Amino acid sequence: MNRLTKLFQEKSSNLLNVYFTAGYPKLNDTVEIITSLADAGADLIEVGVPYSDPMADGETIQKSSMQALNNGLTLDILFQQLKEARAKTQVPMVLMGYFNQVMQYGMERFAKAAKEAGADGLILPDLPVFEYEQEFRPIAEKYDLQVTFLITPQTTEERIQQIGALSTGFIYVVSSSSITGKAGEITEEQKAYFARIAALDLPQPKLIGFGISDAKSFRTACEYANGAIIGSAFIRALAGQEDVATATERFVHGILEPVA
Repeated sequence: MNRLTKLFQEKSSNLLNVYFTAGYPKLNDTVEIITSLADAGADLIEVGVPYSDPMADGETIQKSSMQALNNGLTLDILFQQLKEARAKTQVPMVLMGYFNQVMQYGMERFAKAAKEAGADGLILPDLPVFEYEQEFRPIAEKYDLQVTFLITPQTTEERIQQIGALSTGFIYVVSSSSITGKAGEITEEQKAYFARIAALDLPQPKLIGFGISDAKSFRTACEYANGAIIGSAFIRALAGQEDVATATERFVHGILEPVA
């Protein structure tokens, strides 16, 4: 069974998904960060695939991507690192990158390598629905990779229902119209948007991301969805750290312990 399917069958609330950029802060930190996230209590891990033109990412993740690329990370190195991590943990792992990277690598070659490395799903913000249905869906299904699509406050209900029908992983509820990394209080307007999405009869779990940065915003997001995604705040916590395991455990405990 796909590890994401198993996770969502076993747990339906307060799911913590932590994003980090592979190859950051140092090239070979990827495996230790994944295992530390799993040991500290993250329910699933979103492994960012560094890209030179990340349209959905804010300054923090952009800088981490550039550093990872400068560190020498390539897709082949990333897949090898994922294999090493998968040998140590069964926590679900989702790759977040861009469809341009998939096409450049070769769609089937990418999916096969991702699956063999231990990935359970993909998030590709620039993947058009038409291309997904016509070209990539059969490949993703062949390799049992669940595909997650994003919705934003501007997404029409018709398109949300379409995405609900097409997504095979979870639905990524983008909390605002901004890029990643915008921290701050969750507004009443955002809460109304979350409540509107929660009221829709969508078949997949929903995780709220963008702007979730601490225990308080995580708890608030979890009131309206199955869980939440934290990315930029974790990247900032890793910056300049020599001991990424300790920094990772401290960060995750800071998010989860107030909930206990």
